[in-house]
Amino acid sequence: MEPLMTAPSSRPGMPLALYALAAGAFGIGTTEFVIMGLLMQVAADLKVSIATAGLLISGYALGVFVGAPILTVATGRLPRKLVLIGLMAIFTVGNLFCALAPNYTVLLLARVITALAHGTFFGVGAVVATSLVPTDRKASAISIMFTGLTIATLLGVPAGAWLGLHFGWRSTFWAVTAIGVIAMIVIAVLVPASHDNGKGIALREEVRAISNPSVLLGLLMTVLGFAGVFTVFTYIQPMLTEVTGFAESAVSPILLVFGVGLIAGNLLGGKLADRKLMPALLSTLMALIAVLLVMTFVLHSKWLTVAFVGLLGIAAFATVPPLQLWVLHKANDAQSLASSLNIGAFNLGNALGAWLGGVVVAHGPGLGALTWVAAFVTFFGLLMALWARQRENGALGLPAHICPDAQA
Repeated sequence: MEPLMTAPSSRPGMPLALYALAAGAFGIGTTEFVIMGLLMQVAADLKVSIATAGLLISGYALGVFVGAPILTVATGRLPRKLVLIGLMAIFTVGNLFCALAPNYTVLLLARVITALAHGTFFGVGAVVATSLVPTDRKASAISIMFTGLTIATLLGVPAGAWLGLHFGWRSTFWAVTAIGVIAMIVIAVLVPASHDNGKGIALREEVRAISNPSVLLGLLMTVLGFAGVFTVFTYIQPMLTEVTGFAESAVSPILLVFGVGLIAGNLLGGKLADRKLMPALLSTLMALIAVLLVMTFVLHSKWLTVAFVGLLGIAAFATVPPLQLWVLHKANDAQSLASSLNIGAFNLGNALGAWLGGVVVAHGPGLGALTWVAAFVTFFGLLMALWARQRENGALGLPAHICPDAQA
């Protein structure tokens, strides 16, 4: 579902396997988000409403939510490298079916098939990424893997939107199918087998670990935070054209601005989380709420809207590394399952946001209200983070500013 000012390649000491994982993340991120730049073309071609087309995002997200725990448990005893390659194969076949879909129903089913691989890929990939680096660089390792997701939004999504505009939306899915094949090859070559053995702990122990209230609160933070993001981002194309007044051809360049924001936000979130995890969680969620609220008042200014689209990208993906690292820290031996569940939680948030945005668009108060509705939803994610901090401080019996562990 990635932050700071330098490119990942400029960071010393990071293994090449992290960039192989980022390649897979790039393909998955492209297919997840590109539909948002194609909603109007898909709706027109398949003769459905924009709100119905928006369910292609919800369907994908629900596929991730369901597929993440099932495939993670099913593959828990397999070598992680083999699991990652197999998941990319599912992803590639699913996109092939999207490109060939004759109607809306088949396209929706194909999107669900594609989504099954998503959560487990990021969950297992996050565990592999953190195993490749020292303890004080784990959040940064996660952010580098997720940089593939942000680059997908920076380059893949605008390029896909451009392809859809000029050559039809199916051409975009053909292109993503090719990306899947390339990602499989890169993972096979660069991810070392020495880091790929799953622990295969008992399912009962995994369930016990993820039932930890701190893990469950982390999952709720993720769901609510990203429900807010996708209440807006799912309908970014009609919002830009119908509220702000941009031409349809301007959407792709504006998505580039959003993508730049995602990369900056992701790297920033990784750095903040490596320093102090709980403060990073709170500050990034508060920043996201602030951006969404202020964005409500600038939508009729083209330049300010573009600026806030970029700020939205920064604020949204600055939350990703701290949210993912929180769940990994609290899950103990069930890291693969908890990590996958958190990716599923990102996508459950995506589904809820797409659904809620559709309700706001179809039944009122309309596109212009999406940002403040989104801020309200994300506020509940902040409340979950504050609750988690209170629980941690209470368990330790010390205020956070006295005990560093309470902040981690």
